Amino acid sequence: MGWSHPDISLEDLVNLIKGFVDIIVLASGYQSSGLPAIWDSSNIKKALQWGLFFEDVFGRLSISDHYENSIKELDAVLVELKAEPYFPQGLSNLSSATLTGARAFVVKHLIHTFSLRDAHLNSLLTASVEMDLDDLRKTEYDCLTVYLENLMLQTTSSVPHTSSANPVFMIKEHASCCHSELLIQELLKRQAVASHVSSVELGLDILSESVTHICKGIPPNDVSLLSKEQFTELVTWSQWRSRSLSYLLNKRTVRLVSGAKLIFSAPKVQWLQMFEQLKDSNESHDDNFLETMEILLLGCASRRWTQLIEKFISVSYCFLPIANQYQELHNLPQGRSQSLHFEQENSIVEYLTELLSSQLHQLWNLSPVLAAIAIPSW
Repeated sequence: MGWSHPDISLEDLVNLIKGFVDIIVLASGYQSSGLPAIWDSSNIKKALQWGLFFEDVFGRLSISDHYENSIKELDAVLVELKAEPYFPQGLSNLSSATLTGARAFVVKHLIHTFSLRDAHLNSLLTASVEMDLDDLRKTEYDCLTVYLENLMLQTTSSVPHTSSANPVFMIKEHASCCHSELLIQELLKRQAVASHVSSVELGLDILSESVTHICKGIPPNDVSLLSKEQFTELVTWSQWRSRSLSYLLNKRTVRLVSGAKLIFSAPKVQWLQMFEQLKDSNESHDDNFLETMEILLLGCASRRWTQLIEKFISVSYCFLPIANQYQELHNLPQGRSQSLHFEQENSIVEYLTELLSSQLHQLWNLSPVLAAIAIPSW
């Protein structure tokens, strides 16, 4: 037996899910045109109401084994939908299970993917409080007092929910202020993540400073054995390695590597479209053009990032010709047997070659180590 929901057809539901996907995409902070998305309290309430609708639909489907085949059929359609080349990769976990907790899905994206500035946080708080009070007015006379009492009970006993607890269960358990509780849970998660990121950044700063300082040193035992030319080469090489490690371990670089991994995890047609949209504006802004080149080069090297840093830290200077040194740099595992990675890097290099067809000199404006490690020897 196929789809058998009494109130809505499968086709209509899938069309509504596509509309819901568009809403979640806007939660990233930008419209498809690249303009900023505006999330005031009114728009946030509308998005949460979409979530309420899907929770109601899937709540009815889940209460009876009679609808088990309907859920399977919908999930099969969603798998096909997610396989389309322009489907946003950040929503690859979309399924009947995530739609069962659609409000939590909305809140999570509005908190974790949108820049949490004061105005946005104020809109989130306003929307959640107003929706909870509207629900309480249906059953409670002094709704504000009841809301505050229930909220205090929850906040004094709650801890960050890092487990994958069922959001629908939590909503039913605290129905008197469920929107506010969802918001509090996600804010606590974001606070915990921000704390971890801050600790990692501090450790990265210490590591970068220590490694760079060590690399500036020249082994005293070897100096007496070197000719003047060799000593000059050694000093130059040590300085170059120090600057290279400073770039590789820089917080900005690490963020760009993370961003490049995300960008190039999408199908080629998606990231090509994104760079093409940037192309015209970049031609008149050198800084934007350089950042585009940098992201493309980092995309080529991101898969080998850890090995590259280990190589730079461990390698010692040897008096080899430049060609041999370049080859040594590429002795890291290239993974050519992994056809997916090879095709991805090849596609990036092809696009970068086209982009630099008449501006090859722009490479000199980036860190020299980036071109050395990113452009494949083949």
